[in-house]
Amino acid sequence: MPRLFWKFFRIIWLTLAASLAVIILIVKLLQAVPFAGELEQERRVLVLNLTANILVQEGEDAAARFVSTSEKTQPLGLSLSKPAEAEACAAKNTVTTRSVLKDGVCYRLSVSAPASSIFDNLGPFMPWITILIASTIAAGALARYLIRPVVHLRDGLSALAHGRFDFRIGDKMAGRKDEVTALAYDFDASAARLQELQDAQQRLFHDVSHELRSPLSRLQAAVGVLRQSPAKLGAMLDRMDREVERLDTLVGEVLTLARLTAGSGRPLKTQTLDVIELLNEILGDAAFEAQAREVAITTSVDGIFRAEVEGELIYRALENVVRNAVKYTAEHSRISVSCDVGSDRLTIRVGDQGPGVGRDELERIFQPFSRGKDAVPRGGYGLGLAITRQAIERHGGRVHASLPEAGGLAITLELPRRPMPYGSAGDEA
Repeated sequence: MPRLFWKFFRIIWLTLAASLAVIILIVKLLQAVPFAGELEQERRVLVLNLTANILVQEGEDAAARFVSTSEKTQPLGLSLSKPAEAEACAAKNTVTTRSVLKDGVCYRLSVSAPASSIFDNLGPFMPWITILIASTIAAGALARYLIRPVVHLRDGLSALAHGRFDFRIGDKMAGRKDEVTALAYDFDASAARLQELQDAQQRLFHDVSHELRSPLSRLQAAVGVLRQSPAKLGAMLDRMDREVERLDTLVGEVLTLARLTAGSGRPLKTQTLDVIELLNEILGDAAFEAQAREVAITTSVDGIFRAEVEGELIYRALENVVRNAVKYTAEHSRISVSCDVGSDRLTIRVGDQGPGVGRDELERIFQPFSRGKDAVPRGGYGLGLAITRQAIERHGGRVHASLPEAGGLAITLELPRRPMPYGSAGDEA
């Protein structure tokens, strides 16, 4: 977390420096020096001791001259006297007085008491006051710096807990660029993803309900016809069989898609298969079906690509793409299938000559129950490509659509030789 570290370092350092500068300025303006009282007291003690030594060693006249000279240079109220009381020398010395006995004569030395002020009492505590003020300012700045985004994160998490996935906090970081801001944008990305999943779930519920309603309505209509015309029993039973089969197909595809989506974090049940051999088997079946519409299709692809895959999923993914091409390509047209075998990745491209889709629909066709706007309904429920993408991405591959210059639609599948972490292929892209 280098950015956050240096921000904390700068805040603390600048706060300490600024607080110290302010304290020094205040002290200078008010002529208040830290420890000034102690220094003044020590100076008076020094002068008294020096005068006493001169008096003892050199006599009264020398001491008097020293007192006179000292008062002229640095007035401290220094005085030399001979008290009349005999007991004066017996008095206890104080900070401002000294009693000296010289040749049987008692001398009394005294200085005036230093002037006191509030700063004399605060002087010894000035460094600690400075540290306290600086620490308080720094703590306040850091607390404000950290608490504001934490409050936004708390509000965001509370919104998510109440199902409000549209809540965003990245724009509330006030231009910050640090790890906390990155966390806020990660939160926004997670919230956007949750909102996307919720929208997809709601859309899926809506689409499933809509798709189920149609065959159920036709079943209900067939039952009504039977009640009115029992003679149509055979035709209505055939109709009901078809609708039940459609319902079974729809439910099967929905369950497959749900299993793929819900099991994205579960390990795959892989086995080693030749994917190109699997593709050729699907192409052989598709070629038989394509004869009814006189559609030519590549029936065999050369090469070998042995990969660790879950066979059922890969078979379903390849079959959906090929059958989708057969379904939507134009009559008397051709479907081309090609493979590019790499050292660790197989690329399969399936192109048809159908109506294609709009460029803005290239991603939407991989969503459940989605088809191109110009696609002619030919059965199915729009789940095939959604299942294909889920199955390939579960193996760490990619699926995307493109629009060839000659028209139609091309689906490209990229499958790794060994499964990769889910979503890693999207990160590489």
